[in-house]
Amino acid sequence: MSLEFLWYIPNTVEPGHRGDDTTAGWGSIEYSTELAHAVEEHGWGGALLGTGWGRPDTFTVATALAARTTTFKPLIAVRPGYWHPANFASAAATLDQLSRGRVLVNIVSGLDNPAAYGDTNVDPAQRYARTREFLHLVRRLWTEEGVTFHGEHFQVTDSTVAPRPYAVGGRKHPTLYFGGASAAAEEVSAAEADVQLFWGEPLDGIAERVDRLRTLSERLGRRHRPLEFGLRITTLVRDTTEEAWRAAEEKVARMAGNTFEGATWAGNRRTAVGQRRLLDLAERGEVLDTCLYTTPGKFGGGGAATTWLVGSAADVAAALENYRALGVTHFVLSDTPYKQEIARLGDQLLPLLTARTASR
Repeated sequence: MSLEFLWYIPNTVEPGHRGDDTTAGWGSIEYSTELAHAVEEHGWGGALLGTGWGRPDTFTVATALAARTTTFKPLIAVRPGYWHPANFASAAATLDQLSRGRVLVNIVSGLDNPAAYGDTNVDPAQRYARTREFLHLVRRLWTEEGVTFHGEHFQVTDSTVAPRPYAVGGRKHPTLYFGGASAAAEEVSAAEADVQLFWGEPLDGIAERVDRLRTLSERLGRRHRPLEFGLRITTLVRDTTEEAWRAAEEKVARMAGNTFEGATWAGNRRTAVGQRRLLDLAERGEVLDTCLYTTPGKFGGGGAATTWLVGSAADVAAALENYRALGVTHFVLSDTPYKQEIARLGDQLLPLLTARTASR
């Protein structure tokens, strides 16, 4: 099973995302292309493109970036409430053909101002049931002809997608990533996703979830290849361990003082199970495992910015290798300033990770 190393490109209009100090060109196709080219030049496979109402449309941005790059794989975050599965299956298959198999898909179920785009489905159980149907139907539309499906949330009759996704080797369609920590979310992953994405929990929490998802896959009679696992986390790397921790503490102090000009730290204090799990980690200690820093969550860090891996390239590579030993093979990493850290982590961290893989 090969490893996937991806970066993160902030798909926002406003500058200052997670403390990034870039202002000129932020949110433009030129700046996003610069980031995508840097991703290619510094060894990353591609990058996650975030989604949210009031932000640039993720699929449109991914299409533009795919046209301006040669190896860059966009991990396109999409919401079932924005798309009908047949429309999405057709659009994604088309982009996959045009980009020669570079499309990756991240399905997002969490609430996101649904009233603004006309989504009346706000019940968590129903949203996950809808997501499960969405994944099931998209996969069928990518791999079958004359699909007829009449579910609770979606219906198609005698539907055939053309063109098909780009097939190469054993790949039949874009990889389907999905995240979520609730029982309902884990059933969706175990039954229909290709990759379960985790946020930055300690090793014992990830090990527990990997075991549970594998058992759940068997219980649900999973029909697809075995579920794979990914980690989405902030990684703060400097030349030495001491420099890295000084930088981390300085950045958290600025978060605490709210001195990031134009900052848009996530600060997600919603009731999502995965976010609550991350925020609760601070009660276990400021640093968990070897270098998992929990303090950012106390001062507004949300989602992938709630916990950070901090240290030298060797420190962080060793920490990521510990996740790899648990079965994690997809890594979506980032830090700010984005452009600078694409290069730093690409040049210092990725060679250590790929060397460890080659030596196995």
